[in-house]
Amino acid sequence: MAMKVQVHKLLLHALIITGIVLMMYPVLWMIISSFKPTETILTDNSLIPKNLTLMNYFKGWKGTSGTTFSTFYLNSLLMVGLAVIGNIVSCSLTAYAFARLEFKGKKIMFALMLMTMMIPMHVLIVPQYIVFNKLEWVNTILPIVVPKFFAVEGFFIYLTVQFIRTLPRELDKAATVDGCGPITIYTRIILPLTTPAIVTTTIFTFIWTWNDFFSQLLYLSGVKKYTVTLALRMFTDAGGEAALGSLFAMSVVSIIPVFLIFLFFQRYIVEGIATSGIK
Repeated sequence: MAMKVQVHKLLLHALIITGIVLMMYPVLWMIISSFKPTETILTDNSLIPKNLTLMNYFKGWKGTSGTTFSTFYLNSLLMVGLAVIGNIVSCSLTAYAFARLEFKGKKIMFALMLMTMMIPMHVLIVPQYIVFNKLEWVNTILPIVVPKFFAVEGFFIYLTVQFIRTLPRELDKAATVDGCGPITIYTRIILPLTTPAIVTTTIFTFIWTWNDFFSQLLYLSGVKKYTVTLALRMFTDAGGEAALGSLFAMSVVSIIPVFLIFLFFQRYIVEGIATSGIK
Protein backbone atom coordinates (compact mmCIF):
# COMPACT_ATOMS: atom_id res chain seq x y z
CA MET A 1 0.00 0.00 0.00
CA ALA A 2 2.80 2.42 0.91
CA MET A 3 4.57 1.62 -2.38
CA LYS A 4 1.40 2.37 -4.36
CA VAL A 5 1.02 5.71 -2.60
CA GLN A 6 4.63 6.64 -3.41
CA VAL A 7 4.20 5.65 -7.05
CA HIS A 8 0.99 7.67 -7.25
CA LYS A 9 2.75 10.74 -5.83
CA LEU A 10 5.68 10.34 -8.24
CA LEU A 11 3.34 10.08 -11.22
CA LEU A 12 1.39 13.12 -10.03
CA HIS A 13 4.55 15.18 -9.58
CA ALA A 14 5.86 14.07 -12.97
CA LEU A 15 2.58 15.13 -14.58
CA ILE A 16 2.69 18.54 -12.86
CA ILE A 17 6.33 19.12 -13.83
CA THR A 18 5.56 18.17 -17.43
CA GLY A 19 2.68 20.65 -17.49
CA ILE A 20 4.91 23.40 -16.05
CA VAL A 21 7.57 22.76 -18.69
CA LEU A 22 5.01 22.84 -21.50
CA MET A 23 3.54 26.13 -20.24
CA MET A 24 6.91 27.75 -19.60
CA TYR A 25 8.54 26.70 -22.87
CA PRO A 26 7.14 29.60 -24.98
CA VAL A 27 8.30 32.13 -22.36
CA LEU A 28 11.73 30.55 -22.08
CA TRP A 29 12.03 30.42 -25.87
CA MET A 30 11.15 34.12 -26.09
CA ILE A 31 13.75 35.05 -23.46
CA ILE A 32 16.47 32.96 -25.09
CA SER A 33 15.54 34.25 -28.55
CA SER A 34 15.96 37.82 -27.36
CA PHE A 35 19.70 37.09 -27.06
CA LYS A 36 20.00 35.48 -30.50
CA PRO A 37 20.88 37.29 -33.74
CA THR A 38 17.67 38.10 -35.61
CA GLU A 39 18.57 35.96 -38.62
CA THR A 40 18.91 32.81 -36.47
CA ILE A 41 15.78 33.12 -34.36
CA LEU A 42 13.49 31.17 -36.69
CA THR A 43 16.13 28.65 -37.70
CA ASP A 44 17.48 27.82 -34.24
CA ASN A 45 14.70 26.51 -31.98
CA SER A 46 16.94 25.21 -29.21
CA LEU A 47 17.06 26.71 -25.73
CA ILE A 48 20.86 26.72 -25.89
CA PRO A 49 21.81 29.36 -28.49
CA LYS A 50 25.08 29.11 -30.37
CA ASN A 51 25.65 32.86 -30.52
CA LEU A 52 24.61 35.38 -27.86
CA THR A 53 24.18 39.11 -28.41
CA LEU A 54 22.81 42.11 -26.53
CA MET A 55 22.29 44.19 -29.66
CA ASN A 56 18.58 43.33 -29.72
CA TYR A 57 18.12 45.17 -26.42
CA PHE A 58 20.09 48.22 -27.56
CA LYS A 59 18.25 48.40 -30.90
CA GLY A 60 14.87 47.78 -29.27
CA TRP A 61 15.36 50.45 -26.61
CA LYS A 62 16.06 53.00 -29.35
CA GLY A 63 12.44 52.50 -30.33
CA THR A 64 10.89 53.42 -33.65
CA SER A 65 9.76 56.56 -35.46
CA GLY A 66 12.25 58.64 -33.48
CA THR A 67 10.72 57.72 -30.12
CA THR A 68 12.72 55.70 -27.62
CA PHE A 69 11.23 52.84 -25.64
CA SER A 70 11.70 54.81 -22.43
CA THR A 71 8.91 57.14 -23.62
CA PHE A 72 6.57 54.20 -24.09
CA TYR A 73 7.55 52.86 -20.67
CA LEU A 74 6.84 56.17 -18.95
CA ASN A 75 3.49 56.45 -20.74
CA SER A 76 2.50 53.02 -19.47
CA LEU A 77 3.64 53.77 -15.93
CA LEU A 78 1.70 57.05 -15.88
CA MET A 79 -1.46 55.42 -17.17
CA VAL A 80 -1.18 52.45 -14.82
CA GLY A 81 -0.45 54.68 -11.81
CA LEU A 82 -3.51 56.86 -12.38
CA ALA A 83 -5.69 53.81 -13.02
CA VAL A 84 -4.55 52.19 -9.76
CA ILE A 85 -5.21 55.37 -7.74
CA GLY A 86 -8.63 55.79 -9.34
CA ASN A 87 -9.72 52.22 -8.67
CA ILE A 88 -8.48 52.21 -5.07
CA VAL A 89 -10.24 55.46 -4.14
CA SER A 90 -13.52 55.00 -6.02
CA CYS A 91 -14.03 51.26 -5.51
CA SER A 92 -13.17 51.32 -1.80
CA LEU A 93 -15.50 54.28 -1.17
CA THR A 94 -18.32 52.60 -3.08
CA ALA A 95 -17.72 49.30 -1.31
CA TYR A 96 -17.79 51.05 2.09
CA ALA A 97 -21.13 52.63 1.22
CA PHE A 98 -22.65 49.30 0.17
CA ALA A 99 -21.22 47.37 3.12
CA ARG A 100 -21.75 49.82 6.00
CA LEU A 101 -24.11 52.68 5.15
CA GLU A 102 -27.88 52.51 4.90
CA PHE A 103 -29.61 54.47 2.15
CA LYS A 104 -32.69 54.19 -0.02
CA GLY A 105 -32.38 51.84 -2.98
CA LYS A 106 -29.18 50.26 -1.68
CA LYS A 107 -30.09 46.68 -2.61
CA ILE A 108 -31.32 47.68 -6.07
CA MET A 109 -28.18 49.69 -6.78
CA PHE A 110 -25.97 46.83 -5.58
CA ALA A 111 -27.83 44.42 -7.87
CA LEU A 112 -27.41 46.82 -10.79
CA MET A 113 -23.72 47.07 -10.02
CA LEU A 114 -23.44 43.28 -10.15
CA MET A 115 -25.30 43.26 -13.46
CA THR A 116 -22.71 45.56 -15.00
CA MET A 117 -20.16 42.78 -14.47
CA MET A 118 -22.17 40.61 -16.88
CA ILE A 119 -22.32 43.12 -19.74
CA PRO A 120 -19.80 42.27 -22.50
CA MET A 121 -17.23 45.00 -23.01
CA HIS A 122 -17.79 45.01 -26.76
CA VAL A 123 -21.39 46.19 -26.30
CA LEU A 124 -20.14 49.44 -24.78
CA ILE A 125 -17.31 50.21 -27.19
CA VAL A 126 -19.23 52.27 -29.76
CA PRO A 127 -21.24 54.47 -27.35
CA GLN A 128 -18.18 55.05 -25.18
CA TYR A 129 -16.08 56.04 -28.16
CA ILE A 130 -18.76 58.48 -29.34
CA VAL A 131 -18.89 60.12 -25.91
CA PHE A 132 -15.12 60.39 -25.56
CA ASN A 133 -14.79 61.67 -29.11
CA LYS A 134 -17.29 64.47 -28.43
CA LEU A 135 -15.33 65.33 -25.28
CA GLU A 136 -12.18 65.47 -27.48
CA TRP A 137 -10.46 62.92 -25.29
CA VAL A 138 -9.39 60.65 -28.16
CA ASN A 139 -5.61 60.34 -28.49
CA THR A 140 -5.20 60.90 -24.76
CA ILE A 141 -5.13 58.53 -21.77
CA LEU A 142 -8.27 60.17 -20.34
CA PRO A 143 -10.75 57.59 -21.77
CA ILE A 144 -8.73 54.85 -20.07
CA VAL A 145 -7.97 56.62 -16.79
CA VAL A 146 -10.90 58.91 -15.94
CA PRO A 147 -13.57 56.13 -15.72
CA LYS A 148 -11.47 54.44 -13.03
CA PHE A 149 -12.24 57.38 -10.71
CA PHE A 150 -15.99 56.65 -10.99
CA ALA A 151 -16.03 53.05 -9.71
CA VAL A 152 -16.64 51.31 -13.03
CA GLU A 153 -14.94 48.08 -11.95
CA GLY A 154 -17.70 46.02 -10.37
CA PHE A 155 -15.38 43.13 -9.56
CA PHE A 156 -13.24 45.22 -7.22
CA ILE A 157 -16.29 46.75 -5.56
CA TYR A 158 -17.76 43.33 -4.90
CA LEU A 159 -14.44 41.98 -3.62
CA THR A 160 -14.00 44.89 -1.20
CA VAL A 161 -17.64 44.73 -0.05
CA GLN A 162 -17.22 41.07 0.86
CA PHE A 163 -14.05 41.89 2.79
CA ILE A 164 -15.59 44.80 4.71
CA ARG A 165 -18.55 42.63 5.70
CA THR A 166 -16.15 40.33 7.58
CA LEU A 167 -15.08 43.22 9.84
CA PRO A 168 -17.01 43.49 13.12
CA ARG A 169 -19.51 46.36 13.24
CA GLU A 170 -18.55 46.98 16.85
CA LEU A 171 -15.55 48.88 15.50
CA ASP A 172 -17.89 51.32 13.75
CA LYS A 173 -20.06 51.70 16.84
CA ALA A 174 -17.05 52.36 19.07
CA ALA A 175 -15.77 54.98 16.62
CA THR A 176 -19.22 56.61 16.48
CA VAL A 177 -19.26 56.88 20.28
CA ASP A 178 -15.90 58.64 20.05
CA GLY A 179 -17.44 61.19 17.71
CA CYS A 180 -16.28 59.83 14.35
CA GLY A 181 -18.42 60.33 11.28
CA PRO A 182 -18.70 58.04 8.22
CA ILE A 183 -15.70 59.60 6.45
CA THR A 184 -13.50 59.34 9.56
CA ILE A 185 -14.55 55.73 10.11
CA TYR A 186 -13.69 54.98 6.49
CA THR A 187 -10.25 56.63 6.54
CA ARG A 188 -9.10 55.61 10.03
CA ILE A 189 -10.71 52.20 10.55
CA ILE A 190 -12.08 50.56 7.42
CA LEU A 191 -9.35 51.57 4.99
CA PRO A 192 -6.40 50.30 7.10
CA LEU A 193 -8.19 47.02 7.84
CA THR A 194 -8.98 46.36 4.16
CA THR A 195 -5.33 46.39 3.13
CA PRO A 196 -5.42 42.85 1.59
CA ALA A 197 -8.41 43.77 -0.60
CA ILE A 198 -6.83 47.10 -1.57
CA VAL A 199 -3.54 45.42 -2.47
CA THR A 200 -5.44 42.86 -4.53
CA THR A 201 -7.21 45.69 -6.35
CA THR A 202 -3.86 47.38 -6.94
CA ILE A 203 -2.22 44.28 -8.35
CA PHE A 204 -5.03 43.29 -10.69
CA THR A 205 -5.52 46.86 -11.88
CA PHE A 206 -1.80 47.17 -12.57
CA ILE A 207 -1.63 43.89 -14.50
CA TRP A 208 -4.85 44.38 -16.49
CA THR A 209 -4.08 47.98 -17.41
CA TRP A 210 -0.45 47.28 -18.28
CA ASN A 211 -1.39 44.34 -20.52
CA ASP A 212 -4.42 46.01 -22.07
CA PHE A 213 -4.07 46.34 -25.82
CA PHE A 214 -7.51 46.91 -27.30
CA SER A 215 -8.47 50.06 -25.37
CA GLN A 216 -5.08 51.64 -25.94
CA LEU A 217 -5.21 50.79 -29.64
CA LEU A 218 -8.68 52.31 -29.84
CA TYR A 219 -7.98 55.63 -28.15
CA LEU A 220 -4.27 56.32 -28.71
CA SER A 221 -3.09 57.27 -32.19
CA GLY A 222 -0.01 59.47 -31.70
CA VAL A 223 3.28 57.57 -31.47
CA LYS A 224 4.52 59.89 -28.70
CA LYS A 225 1.57 58.76 -26.56
CA TYR A 226 1.92 55.04 -27.26
CA THR A 227 2.28 52.62 -24.38
CA VAL A 228 4.47 49.52 -24.19
CA THR A 229 1.84 47.19 -25.65
CA LEU A 230 1.30 49.42 -28.68
CA ALA A 231 5.04 50.01 -29.12
CA LEU A 232 5.66 46.26 -29.41
CA ARG A 233 3.32 46.13 -32.39
CA MET A 234 5.46 48.70 -34.19
CA PHE A 235 8.33 46.21 -34.52
CA THR A 236 6.19 44.43 -37.12
CA ASP A 237 5.57 46.46 -40.27
CA ALA A 238 2.62 46.27 -42.65
CA GLY A 239 4.58 44.10 -45.08
CA GLY A 240 4.82 41.29 -42.56
CA GLU A 241 8.52 41.74 -41.88
CA ALA A 242 9.48 41.97 -38.23
CA ALA A 243 12.52 42.89 -36.20
CA LEU A 244 12.10 39.73 -34.16
CA GLY A 245 15.20 40.25 -32.08
CA SER A 246 14.14 43.71 -30.91
CA LEU A 247 10.54 42.54 -30.54
CA PHE A 248 11.47 39.68 -28.22
CA ALA A 249 13.95 41.81 -26.29
CA MET A 250 11.40 44.53 -25.58
CA SER A 251 8.77 41.88 -24.81
CA VAL A 252 11.06 40.55 -22.09
CA VAL A 253 11.55 44.09 -20.76
CA SER A 254 7.79 44.70 -20.80
CA ILE A 255 6.94 41.70 -18.62
CA ILE A 256 9.44 42.62 -15.89
CA PRO A 257 7.09 45.05 -13.99
CA VAL A 258 4.20 42.56 -14.08
CA PHE A 259 6.46 39.72 -12.96
CA LEU A 260 7.88 41.76 -10.06
CA ILE A 261 4.45 42.98 -8.94
CA PHE A 262 3.08 39.44 -8.90
CA LEU A 263 6.23 38.00 -7.29
CA PHE A 264 6.33 40.40 -4.34
CA PHE A 265 2.59 40.69 -3.72
CA GLN A 266 1.19 37.25 -4.55
CA ARG A 267 0.65 36.58 -0.84
CA TYR A 268 -1.74 39.53 -0.68
CA ILE A 269 -3.62 38.27 -3.75
CA VAL A 270 -4.37 34.94 -2.08
CA GLU A 271 -5.19 36.58 1.26
CA GLY A 272 -7.41 39.25 -0.29
CA ILE A 273 -9.43 36.80 -2.39
CA ALA A 274 -9.68 34.15 0.33
CA THR A 275 -10.84 36.54 3.07
CA SER A 276 -13.33 38.16 0.70
CA GLY A 277 -15.26 34.93 0.27
CA ILE A 278 -14.43 34.65 -3.45
CA LYS A 279 -13.09 31.11 -3.80
